[in-house]
Amino acid sequence: MKGLFKSKPRTPADLVRQTRELLAYVEAPAREPKREEKLTELAKNIREMKTVLYGNSEAEPVPEACAQLTQEFFKDNTLRLLIVCLPKLNLEVRKDVTQVVANLQRQQVHSRLIASDYLEANRDLLDILIAGYENTDIALHYGSMLRDCIRHQSIARYVLESDNMKKFFGYIQLPNFEIASDAAATFKELLTRHKSTVADFLNKNYDWFFAEYNKDLLESPNYITRRQAVKLLGDILLDRSNVAVMMRYVSSKENLRILMNLLRVLIFTCHTQHQG
Repeated sequence: MKGLFKSKPRTPADLVRQTRELLAYVEAPAREPKREEKLTELAKNIREMKTVLYGNSEAEPVPEACAQLTQEFFKDNTLRLLIVCLPKLNLEVRKDVTQVVANLQRQQVHSRLIASDYLEANRDLLDILIAGYENTDIALHYGSMLRDCIRHQSIARYVLESDNMKKFFGYIQLPNFEIASDAAATFKELLTRHKSTVADFLNKNYDWFFAEYNKDLLESPNYITRRQAVKLLGDILLDRSNVAVMMRYVSSKENLRILMNLLRVLIFTCHTQHQG
């Protein structure tokens, strides 16, 4: 008789729906009797979602299951809830969430990247992720998610054209080396991944962007910041999509003065290190 009442196995869509319900307990008061139990269940669900998307040592991911999970995930506000709740989750769960979000950016449903459509309609989530650089606990998780989101050209364009772009000049110089390096990696991705979008951005925003770039990065008191900025500048200016920007940049005597000074410092530093 027991066999008649076996519970049906959860579908990928069920898994997402239950995860969404469990996320409500993240904001519940600590004295809520079922809170810890529900958070443990939440962690388990997120691990299961990761297994559906990535597979495991015993099985490869099943495309149909991935599509079902992706569709349900972006049908409602699961991504928003996970991003908002992330600071209150423990480290291991944060890592799992970051991996789930990364994978979902690449999942297609009926030949469409529906993650891109969702982010287009919820652009404020990009603002939340970028502001995460100001919180040492979640900066690296939010930074990783942000880089996965800007794989979509329309989302990268939004970030480039928003006021958030100016914040990166400060984030790259944060005293926490890991966070500053993560912000620099995102900054580089924004300025090199989508060639046509980057060229359009630089042509439209040439004056303020390179004024900030020269002042904050190329003339930074931090040697590592200067060295990384020179390398990225080379990547930007030597890209064929940015020929017009490169001609404009090198025709400026002030820009050449800054670069010559930098070159002198870099050569001196390398010479000193070699002698040491």
